[in-house]
Amino acid sequence: MSKILCIGEALIDMICTDRGKALSDGEHFLKKAGGAPTNVAAAVAALGGRVELAARVGVDPFGQHLVEIMNGFGVDTRYMLRDPEHFTTFAFVSLMENGERDFYFNRGADGYLSKADIEQISLEETGLVHFGSATGFLPGPLNEAYVYLLQQAKARNIFISFDPNYRHLLFRDAIPSFIEQSWHFLENCDFFKLSDEEAILLTGTATVEEAASQLLQKTNAVFAITLGKEGTLLGRDGQTSLIGSIAVKPVDTTGAGDAFVGAVLYQLKDLDHHQLSEDDWRKIIFNANKAGARTCEYLGAMEAFRYLSNDIFK
Repeated sequence: MSKILCIGEALIDMICTDRGKALSDGEHFLKKAGGAPTNVAAAVAALGGRVELAARVGVDPFGQHLVEIMNGFGVDTRYMLRDPEHFTTFAFVSLMENGERDFYFNRGADGYLSKADIEQISLEETGLVHFGSATGFLPGPLNEAYVYLLQQAKARNIFISFDPNYRHLLFRDAIPSFIEQSWHFLENCDFFKLSDEEAILLTGTATVEEAASQLLQKTNAVFAITLGKEGTLLGRDGQTSLIGSIAVKPVDTTGAGDAFVGAVLYQLKDLDHHQLSEDDWRKIIFNANKAGARTCEYLGAMEAFRYLSNDIFK
């Protein structure tokens, strides 16, 4: 079984349980393990995949909690490094009535994963590398680690997956930089997942259809644009097709996109993606839609992933 390596932020989500209230008005918070690539790693492991997470957390109770959670899912945590100088990163999350979320970040240790740290990782058995950017495109050591690992994965012909995870709060003053860095990964990866908003932002177009057309022209990757209840737009070989969504009553959408990506990677782990047909990819995306839908039925991504298994693909 090919090994999957995820890189990026590992953090604590502090979820406001006063549903529908702004963070400034909330009084009750629930601690949950999070971070987009951390979620993807947990989802892959929950489905039965072999996965490692490269990240930095603090030498504090919250960093210990993250390591223990990942160990509990079966994620290889040897590259979850403990940073003695920086506190574990926090994301304060407010959940609205429709299940959507709002964020406020207090960034810490996750930003200090370095190129030197990546140089210590053996890629000999790695078949797939996933970049869940979010904080990875901010200036600092993690950004340099991302670029270096991308170069190493390309040189070794390792399958590369990318999810930009745009957060306006992080990039509102640096949107051009986010777009430029995202395109570098879009042009060098084998698969990427975008939300409809991200697709429009990155292409500068007015509609998802126009965005998909530009992505087909400018990239060689297979891509998925998630459209919520409308389903997922699959792009490959110059064409797009729509794969239907799974109807659920959402409790919390946190981690749904990460579960989607984790399910795609899990299914690709032992396949030659160059040989996959349109029907193969449609099945992979449909199964990923199932994983994302399952995640929406529970509060908090990690809690939801406890109910993920490859049985949902049957």
